[in-house]
Amino acid sequence: MIAMSVEQARSEYARKVCEAARVTWPGLCDAFAHVPRERFLGPGPWLLVTPSPDGRTTGDYAQTADASPAQVYQDSLIAIDPERQLNNGHPSSHALWIAATLPQPGASVLHLGCGTGYYSAIFAELVGRGGRVLAIEIDPELAERARNALASWPQARVVTGDGSQPGGPHDVIYINAGATHARPEWESAMAEGGRLLLPLTVHKRSNSSPHGIGITICATRQGERWPVRVVSSVAIFDCVGARNPGAEAQLRTLLGRSSEQIRSLATGAHAKGEACLLHGEGFCLQR
Repeated sequence: MIAMSVEQARSEYARKVCEAARVTWPGLCDAFAHVPRERFLGPGPWLLVTPSPDGRTTGDYAQTADASPAQVYQDSLIAIDPERQLNNGHPSSHALWIAATLPQPGASVLHLGCGTGYYSAIFAELVGRGGRVLAIEIDPELAERARNALASWPQARVVTGDGSQPGGPHDVIYINAGATHARPEWESAMAEGGRLLLPLTVHKRSNSSPHGIGITICATRQGERWPVRVVSSVAIFDCVGARNPGAEAQLRTLLGRSSEQIRSLATGAHAKGEACLLHGEGFCLQR
């Protein structure tokens, strides 16, 4: 049997990732086939773990057979810092979420929680040289790694921070950490017609995991009432500065019933009414 080259492994990986995500967008598959994932991971061998359908990990890390870059082209989480359970995210989950935001050539993307920058590079491929990607990471070491790894994509810029200064306007805001609500700065930074991808998570009281669990939503900015759809379940690290105990309590109740009721996001001030499922100032999920 002839071993596949790294390029062949990457191309087959891209096909399988998009197939698993049920994504038929050729441009996204091409982006996964073009970006060298190993550049964002550090030297091998690597530690991998495959998540379950709800986004949770199914077991301990397993080490790749060797340090060949072809080993990273699996639809698996790959450890960046195993002691913190910090990973390069699950490719087919990100493929599903990125496809929900529809980044077009020339678009402006804000990627908050970029880690070492792999999915920022996917966005950079999609928006092209005429677009821009602002990648923000709160961990200075990870931000520096992302800055170095993204040097081949001049349309991508990495900033160390918590997302409180998002700039804009952006056509896509992609939050890669678990929140209980959207910060008002993010909402203000959205272009009209832009898409916000937001993981909404809670922590189980009996669970010591650093990951919250919940749902990922995609909201499209349209005036003060934004259409929303639930994209998937998710397990993900917390988003610094975007968690509120009161909102988490409401979110826990909502997730315990049926998140499929969610139809829109109201950003304007209003009194809590029957349509409100999670009511907060500037962020109200509604039926």
